[in-house]
Amino acid sequence: MCDTCGCGEKSLDAKVAEVIDSIRPMLQNDGGDIELVGLDPDHTVRVRLQGACRGCPGARMTLKMGVERLLKQRIPEIKEVVAVD
Repeated sequence: MCDTCGCGEKSLDAKVAEVIDSIRPMLQNDGGDIELVGLDPDHTVRVRLQGACRGCPGARMTLKMGVERLLKQRIPEIKEVVAVD
């Protein structure tokens, strides 16, 4: 439900979490995982890569070409996705 007006629409945070949850099984199949850390006021999504994804040379490409692309496609308000430790 929308945090602002209670209109029944999902909040931006809930939409982001839903997309991250849909991506998680693909990463887990390769021994990795992703944790949603938060959503900044400027709509930057902060995530933590875990397991095999942490330190993987291809992790940046996965983050930008996979996670970020999908989030922006489904939620146009998203500015970017950044990994945090």
